Amino acid sequence: MKAPAMSIARTRSAGLAIVLVATLLWSTVGLFVRMAGLDAWSIVLWRSIFAVLALGPFWLMATRNRAAALRMALSGAGLLAIALAVAGNVGTIVALRLTSVATVMTVYAALPFLTAGIAFFALREPMNWRFGAAAAMAAAGIAITAGGAISAHDLSGIVVALLMTVCWAGLLVQAKRHPSLDLTLISLLSAAGGALVALPMVPPGLPAPQALLACALLGILASGLANVLTLVGGRFIRSGEAGFLLLLDVVLGPLWVWLAFGEEVAPPVLAGGALVVAAVAGYLVSSTSRRTADCPAA
Repeated sequence: MKAPAMSIARTRSAGLAIVLVATLLWSTVGLFVRMAGLDAWSIVLWRSIFAVLALGPFWLMATRNRAAALRMALSGAGLLAIALAVAGNVGTIVALRLTSVATVMTVYAALPFLTAGIAFFALREPMNWRFGAAAAMAAAGIAITAGGAISAHDLSGIVVALLMTVCWAGLLVQAKRHPSLDLTLISLLSAAGGALVALPMVPPGLPAPQALLACALLGILASGLANVLTLVGGRFIRSGEAGFLLLLDVVLGPLWVWLAFGEEVAPPVLAGGALVVAAVAGYLVSSTSRRTADCPAA
């Protein structure tokens, strides 16, 4: 294997691993929202505050050229990324308070297709037949899940979840289109923006300690760190692949809530989720095998 090919393979493998870790963190959002038991705007506010407290010191210690990072973040490209992140974070919490975790995850499963579509027009990224086959398989799983999870009562949550998913897809593409963006700073500023949006909507008084702990875990792990890892890992793989890996949320998110709170998941949802996982695994295996065959050892 030639050195450049080995370097590319290692970079892509690192990107896949980073996005997979981010997916595990993202999958706990529904769990922490249920643990908090607060109204949506209170969760948005306290989640955002804890995310700022976690990301702020890290960014100050890790960033050398802070002035340049701030200038880029406050440019048109940076402000668009911040706006998308604010809308995505707020939309996630609001959707989870309006409907079940399984329903939100069902809508969120459209992420890879929206991401790949935006990247096709914005970045001219190609879509190969393996991605198409896996996407078709995942679509079948999503259709099964939707049939078991969605009802007329969930309409508001479905609309918010769809808008949220469009925002995350756009953010993935924006981060790849502008690699000079400081992703930690984008996550930090978007958390601050979310707090400002939520502040006028929050009732007076402090939440209970257990609720604050849940918001702290949500802000530090499932939002702040997950945001950074998703955007960093997404730079080393195709935009559609990043969104596709995040489909694992469709299964893991409802699973944690079911284990902790007994929030029931209908059999069609379980069947559809299993099909999505099979699609993700099949795509990763076929993609890795092809790259290995294309880059034989020297």
